[in-house]
Amino acid sequence: MKFPIDVVFLDRQGRVVYLQENLIPWRFTPIVRKAATVVELPPGSIEAGCIKSGDTLILVGGVSNV
Repeated sequence: MKFPIDVVFLDRQGRVVYLQENLIPWRFTPIVRKAATVVELPPGSIEAGCIKSGDTLILVGGVSNV
């Protein structure tokens, strides 16, 4: 990736199991074995959304090919 992102790892029930804020370009997150889904968000989204470990996220909508 060429720009920073926030990354949220979710288990099968949609619970947040790990958060990585402001991941800088060309870096990796740790392997999160409990995660079933990974959501990439614009930087600052975790803080703005007050997302914390243990929260349950419900993803609504489709995939955009922008």
